[in-house]
Amino acid sequence: MAEHLTVETFKQKVFDYTKHQDWQFAGDKPCIIDFYADWCQPCKIVAPIIEELAEEYKGKVDFYKVDTEAQQELAAVFGIRSIPSLLFCPKDEPPQMAVGAIPKETFYKAIKEVLKVDKEEEVKKEG
Repeated sequence: MAEHLTVETFKQKVFDYTKHQDWQFAGDKPCIIDFYADWCQPCKIVAPIIEELAEEYKGKVDFYKVDTEAQQELAAVFGIRSIPSLLFCPKDEPPQMAVGAIPKETFYKAIKEVLKVDKEEEVKKEG
């Protein structure tokens, strides 16, 4: 399940922008941050995809959500102008932003190419 971040938890788990000018990722796993708002229709399309991916990549990629209405400081720091905005944060490279309701296939591609995380099995069905 995606974890909701506040300014404080963001600084601990992702990046402390008050101490560092240059990007220094604080997490131990790559992450995806969904900047959203409750009233945003495209955000509602992305939300269940984020939850599905959080299950599929459990232990490999952290998934976070930032409510741009409640966390205006974080939205301002990242210059969020439209939502959803998705920040892909690899461990050792600068983050990359994607804007808009992207399809699940695009998430898979970005997780592989930007975050450098491969799914061990394409489709894991139990039963």
